[in-house]
Amino acid sequence: MGEAYIVAATRTAGGRKNGRLRGWHPADLGAVVLDELMARTGADPALVEDVVMGCVMQVGEQSTNVARGAVLASKLPESVPATSVDRQCGSSQQALHFAAQAVMSGTMDVVIAAGVESMTRVPMGLSVSLPAKEGFGTPMSPNQQKRYPNIQFSQFMGAEMVAQKYGLTKDQLDEFGYHSHQRAIAATQGGAFKDEIVAVDGVDSEGNTVRHDSDEGIRYDVSMEGMRGVKLLREGGYITAATSSQICDGASGVMVVSEKGLKELGLEPMARIHNLTLIGHDPVIMLEAPLPATERALKKAGMKIDDIDLFEVNEAFASVPVAWLQTTGADPAKLNVNGGAIALGHPLGASGTKLMTTLLHALKARGKTWGLQTMCEGGGLANVTIVERL
Repeated sequence: MGEAYIVAATRTAGGRKNGRLRGWHPADLGAVVLDELMARTGADPALVEDVVMGCVMQVGEQSTNVARGAVLASKLPESVPATSVDRQCGSSQQALHFAAQAVMSGTMDVVIAAGVESMTRVPMGLSVSLPAKEGFGTPMSPNQQKRYPNIQFSQFMGAEMVAQKYGLTKDQLDEFGYHSHQRAIAATQGGAFKDEIVAVDGVDSEGNTVRHDSDEGIRYDVSMEGMRGVKLLREGGYITAATSSQICDGASGVMVVSEKGLKELGLEPMARIHNLTLIGHDPVIMLEAPLPATERALKKAGMKIDDIDLFEVNEAFASVPVAWLQTTGADPAKLNVNGGAIALGHPLGASGTKLMTTLLHALKARGKTWGLQTMCEGGGLANVTIVERL
């Protein structure tokens, strides 16, 4: 089997709901990342054999194959094909897996994996609520209802169940959320994101044009007292808005190539993709899947948790990475070193390649080699990607 290499990785800075990116059509936002990848690599556009783009709410402005829309909104020629992927929060991580698999199989040499989500313009849940409102039903089929009677799948309830199952406390989750902001503040003020972010023009609260080159959701005045004072989302529960990922607009992407592609492009690789793992797990607790998925990935790779230098575990809710740390025994100092979705935002379909972009740049900045990324995903799924920085 052939190798797959990442030669470029970039992302927009995260935009808050109705924030600086509210004027951007998602296809145009995705196009920015495609154009930036081409600019960073200097690649001949004719060599790009496919664009695989993650997107969760594929309705409205993100419908009708938003990946193709992004290509047509970019500087890429019409001859470049594209397809949209929905594996819920792991959509663009799965896009990366599909791109890598295409390259490793020898069927393609240059593929872009990307993701986009405008949670301002296409609100979370719209692909379910809008058809239901118009009388076109819901995703829960009669056979699913027989298998899971009287159960409403809920990521929030899954996060609560994870906290309960692993004996976590609200104080633990509040502390994790606080440190997410602290790390994001340090990363932003220290220039850690400078090389990974492609700046775009946005608008401020009054509609004036401003440069959008930093993540908008970071709370620079964060305090432990403030975190602990946020009201629980469910009486007797564990999760608050402050320990949940932020609604976010954004796009991200990486270019994946074969050894032949490396030679044709004349580029030095950022990283080699070492392992691709995917599992299905309990869809009720739902968000627990990254725990067994990480164990499986390490076993398949012949590695131990201490062999990995840095981790990116998506902070959909604080209970997920906290339980992940408890189960894997990973060093907390290696996890989400530049903050995570609690501080930086979780633009659903864009988060997979967003986290990979941050992971690759963080490995380079620290002179480290091995990185592992994983995401919890709706339906009880999880992707794991292990990369080796070169």
